[in-house]
Amino acid sequence: MQREKGCSMSQSQSLQITSGPVSRPLGAGLRRPGAVVLVTYALVFITATLRAEGLRLAVFDVDATPPVGSMMAYDPVKGQGELGLRGRGVILLGAGEPIVLCAMDWIGISNEGHDVFRQRLAEAAGTTPQRVAVHTVHQHDAPQCDFGIERLLRERGLPLGPYEGSFARAALERLTAAVRASLSESKPVTHLGLGKAEVREVASNRRILGPDGKVRATRWTATPDPALRAEPEGTIDPVVSLVSFWNGDQPLAVLSYYACHPQSYYRTGIANPDFPGIARFLRQQQVPDALHVHFNGAGGNLGAGKYNDGSHAMRWELAQRLADGMKRAWEATEKLPLAAKDVGWEVESIALPPGAHLKESELEATLRGSDKSLQSGAAAQLLWLQRCQAGRRTEMSCLRLGPARVLHMPGELFVEYQLAAKQMRQDLFIAMAAYGDYGPGYIGTAMAYEQGGYETGPQASNLAPGVEVVLLDGLRKLLSDD
Repeated sequence: MQREKGCSMSQSQSLQITSGPVSRPLGAGLRRPGAVVLVTYALVFITATLRAEGLRLAVFDVDATPPVGSMMAYDPVKGQGELGLRGRGVILLGAGEPIVLCAMDWIGISNEGHDVFRQRLAEAAGTTPQRVAVHTVHQHDAPQCDFGIERLLRERGLPLGPYEGSFARAALERLTAAVRASLSESKPVTHLGLGKAEVREVASNRRILGPDGKVRATRWTATPDPALRAEPEGTIDPVVSLVSFWNGDQPLAVLSYYACHPQSYYRTGIANPDFPGIARFLRQQQVPDALHVHFNGAGGNLGAGKYNDGSHAMRWELAQRLADGMKRAWEATEKLPLAAKDVGWEVESIALPPGAHLKESELEATLRGSDKSLQSGAAAQLLWLQRCQAGRRTEMSCLRLGPARVLHMPGELFVEYQLAAKQMRQDLFIAMAAYGDYGPGYIGTAMAYEQGGYETGPQASNLAPGVEVVLLDGLRKLLSDD
């Protein structure tokens, strides 16, 4: 299987680019051994039959909105809005074992939560977890999921806060049921669509540097200070990339990729998909035959702060600007035939280096202390450190679709990694989804850790500066034609 060769960055080149109880098994009491065997055989039969029929696509879409009274990442839900949260995705069949791509309108799914989501979706689709990518869009008025942190807090008798997992488990049950049901509704795929366009006046870099090269200010996603909004846009990737699947002239699904923190304003007590969700909704109405799935790119150090003063009116303005970019990318889409031989899936298993500031004894002391405001954060860092010490690795993957490559990455990734991937293969159409496993937190470049600032500080990033070398090496391997 040959792929086109392209240029790559050298190893030494830096990323300075300008401009129920947790102990119960999930779903315990809901399964009978005989039923599991029957479902397994049925999935094997269905997926084998679909593979024999050529390339096909199944789509799924469920409500992922938490009910009133449940906890989101920051606040309990006190009411319901007109637009809820969605869990959406596609299943590509007929190119080996099924490939599942899923985007959740949640702030993050991490560690054991991410493991379980991938495992359950794999079981539902009749594939392996290595061929499942689960990402969040990272809206802040939304849930957070980590069954490992939940377990750790429960074992110590500490408040579970946003990690109480009852709703996450219920949402996952709905999601897996939708994935199973979608298989029998799959449709033939004959063509791939690729389009991109610049999004105007949405993303800007959050990190404002001083004369000494250090971060002197953070331009948050809502920035009322006009002086900070007047600062240059900084390093971003302004492009929204669209990947669409077609059956003849009928679009089946449109996957969009854009790098930016997705907040206009939050802490409203009402779960909402914020401006990317509104943009997705607008495009869904304009192209209703295809399911629209949005992925957040490497937007860890990006936000709408230059163009967003935090006023309520700006949510609609930002949504319209993103939807306009999506529309122009759709209009610029070029279609080309797609067959099973044009589809591939590669995985790189990497060991992310934990930050030197993570010390098990200090984190345990915080958990035993009296300051409850620090305990959930300490639990998250302790769990990440323990997973690293146990040799747990993180997977990054690449979906090959003819001349396109779609990369799936962990954490709140800095945009420099997305720009680096595009530089490595300028001969290809490159799209990136970040916010996979949320466990590492922010993932900066080596230089960013020297520059300081919130994103690479000890409370935000669980990693050491050496992460840059690890991720660049992984990207080179995924984008190589060897």
